[in-house]
Amino acid sequence: MGSTATGSRPASRLLPDHPVGAHVRGDSGRQTCHGARVADRFFPYRFDGRFKWLWWPLGAREGEHGVTLTDDGRFLATYGRLTLETPMSNVSGAHITEGYRWYTAIGVRLSFADDGLTFGTNHDRGVCVHFDDRVKRVIGSKDHSALTVTVDDCQGLVDALGEAPAS
Repeated sequence: MGSTATGSRPASRLLPDHPVGAHVRGDSGRQTCHGARVADRFFPYRFDGRFKWLWWPLGAREGEHGVTLTDDGRFLATYGRLTLETPMSNVSGAHITEGYRWYTAIGVRLSFADDGLTFGTNHDRGVCVHFDDRVKRVIGSKDHSALTVTVDDCQGLVDALGEAPAS
């Protein structure tokens, strides 16, 4: 069943509270199965259960996938078996986008307008993250200059990354 809009629960968290199913190994560097460490900040996706038939086959799972900002300066977005990773120094900022058409927002998508990528789990709102240098392509034939992610705490992710400069 999908999540509801952000309520009183914290939408991002430090990884000691990482969802059930995360595997922590050892005491030094304590890592989860997705490579995130204890002090990393995790922003899970907000999943709309009505579209499970689109994101479930790609391996995206509620509470397991989203955006991690690592304490060693990495930006990591996972969506099922797909991963986009870049140094935080390559992130030039982010802004909230909303009101997508469901058929352009759910799943893994390339933008028709540019080389942007979407990791989408709902069609209400998300965060467009901009990169200074294009990030190695995840799908398609071009590297990506931006990534839209439909995290639960959009404002929290924008605050953590900084506002994108005006175009």
